[in-house]
Amino acid sequence: MIFSSRFVKSITDLHEEHGVHGNSSEHSLKRTLGAPSLVALGIGAIIGAGLFSITGGAAAHNAGPAVTISFVIAAIACGFAGLCYAEFASMIPVAGSAYTYSYATMGEFMAWIIGWDLVLEYAVGAATVAISWSRYLVKFFAYYDIHLPAALTLSPFNSVTLIDGTTASGMINLPAVFIVVMMSLLLIKGTKESATVNGVIVALKIAVVLIFIALGWAYINTANYTPYIPENTGNFGDFGWSGIVRAAGIIFFAYIGFDAVSTAAQEAKNPKRDMPIGILVSLAICTVLYILFAHVMTGVANYTSFQGADGIAPVAVAIDHMGNMGADGKIIPAFPWLNKAIIIAILAGYSSVIMVMLMGQTRVFFSMSKDGLLPKIFSDVHPKFQTPWKSNILFMVFVSLFAAFVPADVVGEMTSIGTLLAFVLVCFGIIVLRKAQPDLPRAFKTPFVPVVPILGILACLAMMASLPGDTWLRLIIWLALGFVIYFGYGMKHSVLRKKIGAARQ
Repeated sequence: MIFSSRFVKSITDLHEEHGVHGNSSEHSLKRTLGAPSLVALGIGAIIGAGLFSITGGAAAHNAGPAVTISFVIAAIACGFAGLCYAEFASMIPVAGSAYTYSYATMGEFMAWIIGWDLVLEYAVGAATVAISWSRYLVKFFAYYDIHLPAALTLSPFNSVTLIDGTTASGMINLPAVFIVVMMSLLLIKGTKESATVNGVIVALKIAVVLIFIALGWAYINTANYTPYIPENTGNFGDFGWSGIVRAAGIIFFAYIGFDAVSTAAQEAKNPKRDMPIGILVSLAICTVLYILFAHVMTGVANYTSFQGADGIAPVAVAIDHMGNMGADGKIIPAFPWLNKAIIIAILAGYSSVIMVMLMGQTRVFFSMSKDGLLPKIFSDVHPKFQTPWKSNILFMVFVSLFAAFVPADVVGEMTSIGTLLAFVLVCFGIIVLRKAQPDLPRAFKTPFVPVVPILGILACLAMMASLPGDTWLRLIIWLALGFVIYFGYGMKHSVLRKKIGAARQ
């Protein structure tokens, strides 16, 4: 039977297969990451341009200055899933993340579903982020009157209105291809080198965020916090407490990425101790930064000022309010250079997000390939670099083609629904494993089980329910394609099924 518990992989087998207790081989990934690197990996995945672009819109249309409360609510929802991820990562410190956890709790079929689903979060997510990276690179060059041709910076399905009023259509998004190739080559070179570069990028991102907070704090006008929770307009989600909740659902996606830390478990030096640290500390640091950033942003400029702003414009509006009143009654910005710094931070932020997503994708497929559910090419390890280099190259090509020729908005929301589904299954897996194997050693234990996992499931399902119907349709079509591959290839080559079949003979 497809759903039979006979096809649940034991945690002991997982440890032996992946060299958790020291029996590593040339086919294993190299353990080079300590707790600081894992924390940086999490921050690198979490802090993208979402902080700079989403915050203003959520304040202007949904929560007002109380968007800070929305960040707290979203962080709590992520925290439920993060606690569950931390327990799994400390028990099963191997590559594969939610895929591996599902294999150990709900069996092979559910593991396949989540592994296939994670492509939406990692590979598709990396492509959409690369498209946005290209857009901000064009903005950055425009500051210096360098205008890149639209034909080489947009997909064939996109067009842009030029300064002279004419419309130019795209042919291929070359900057998006460039950043995907560069991050892929860095990952092939080695996890340690990738972590070093990511650490530098994270330092840059945090520095710019802290500079914004420090400089803006002196220009906060407390009158902008009144009313802190604007009255509801009569529509659900437009201010009032319903607006705070809706804003939490919107900015939740600024937290996506912390789960990518769990995909690096097999490359952690001391995964049982360091994986929970990497997941939870990175989530906590980003939450504090997000709340402070939102507090300053809505303090220096009234939340109504962000209406109609998009891209980095909300932050630009806030920066323009950091100054003193001139004789003509207009504010003279004190830090005009900060807008350029923000774009640099966005470019750096997106670079690290792309790198971590590509790494997460190859590690999930590495585990699926080792289990026989995918061809061996996805688990071939480079003899020198000890990275899944062939898988890196394949995804470099796939993601590059996607980023070059497909508009970002086509599957952007699929990244979110794929992530939320992964969170739901991980939370459910904790409940199953506590019931089925309560005596297993756990270096980290999720508190208040089953309350915390149930709250995580409910929070994620509520956010999934708020997504448009066409996003659900795309998810169903994507999963149907996955079923074809599983029943056509995965079941026939499953290592676990062959092992069980041999034992029965």
